Amino acid sequence: MKKLKVAVAGTGFIGPAHIEALRRLPDVEVVGLTDVTPEIAKQKAEQLGVEKAYANYDELLKDDLDCVHICTPNFLHYEMAKKALEAGKNVVCEKPLSMTIKEAEDLVAIAEKTGLVNAIHFNLRYYPLIRQMKTMREKGDLGEVYSVIGSYLQDWLYYDTDYNWRLEPDKSGDSRAIADIGSHLIDLVEYITGLEIVEVMADFNTVHKIRKKPLKPIETYSGKMLQPEDYAEVPINTEDYATVLLRFNNGNKGVVTVSQVSAGRKNRASLEIAGGKQTFAWCSEMPNEMWIGKRETYNGVLMRDPSLMYQESRELVSFPGGHNEGFPDTSKQLFKEVYKAIKEGKQPAHPLFPTFKDGLREMILCERIVESHKKQAWVKI
Repeated sequence: MKKLKVAVAGTGFIGPAHIEALRRLPDVEVVGLTDVTPEIAKQKAEQLGVEKAYANYDELLKDDLDCVHICTPNFLHYEMAKKALEAGKNVVCEKPLSMTIKEAEDLVAIAEKTGLVNAIHFNLRYYPLIRQMKTMREKGDLGEVYSVIGSYLQDWLYYDTDYNWRLEPDKSGDSRAIADIGSHLIDLVEYITGLEIVEVMADFNTVHKIRKKPLKPIETYSGKMLQPEDYAEVPINTEDYATVLLRFNNGNKGVVTVSQVSAGRKNRASLEIAGGKQTFAWCSEMPNEMWIGKRETYNGVLMRDPSLMYQESRELVSFPGGHNEGFPDTSKQLFKEVYKAIKEGKQPAHPLFPTFKDGLREMILCERIVESHKKQAWVKI
């Protein structure tokens, strides 16, 4: 079997997650990677067992590749995605797609012009029970959506000594918690409900207005601590916490809260969607269970079991019921759909996977949410 050749740019936290998921696809081969310096790229290639360490991104693009995965900091996404498309490469890009709406619009236009496969890594859509909720809503099991309550909570920036490039607006953008994890949550809201958010009211809070930036390298999620003299004080202007009120195009309402300073919450996304027939609830800490609430009879719990799910959702299940699937499986399932399109040689007319257009949609929503916070007022999308 001829394998599709892939290279990954960026090997921080998410790059290796892409590589691990790609290696679980039988028709895909990760042939190389690149990073900020040739030395780091070589070190990471050795650690991850990847054959090639490209000296830089331009060298990567000269190789015979079927797809490029962009897993670098946010401010690099636009230029790297644009270069890849112009070099005739299919692209999978981490979110956010770019730093501005204009850049995202540009990428969507280039992708459409080239006809190349383009995807954005909204992998949370690929928990099987997320697809099940969407399918149940489409088949009328939920009824009209009455309300949505969502949250995405983490604690990796809980201390003022926690630091990462995402805290620096020139690298990550004007929003942090909303753009980083809130974009996943808001994408799920529209994906599952089929509704459009038409207006937002946001309120942000920066808990640590001064943070201590390490003067020595320290990896995200490593848990390592430095000495006091190894830090520099840095003012913080992006949000640790945000709550956003939502108005939908069916006239009903919702609310989402995101926080990166909630002790004990490592990576907890949760959604409760109340409909005219029943309520769906799901949490990423228990991703193989979906709670179904009813008014007139017993509530229920649907386990992630392909024999109990709709066919459209069954496509995302690799193991029988009782054999739990989790976060790494979401990327595998997303990439499975992307590489099916790459094999067919073009972007599908109606792709199941999230595309650059979905990335543009989240850029628009995030910018309007930031605008709402600054104005302390409702803002139309």
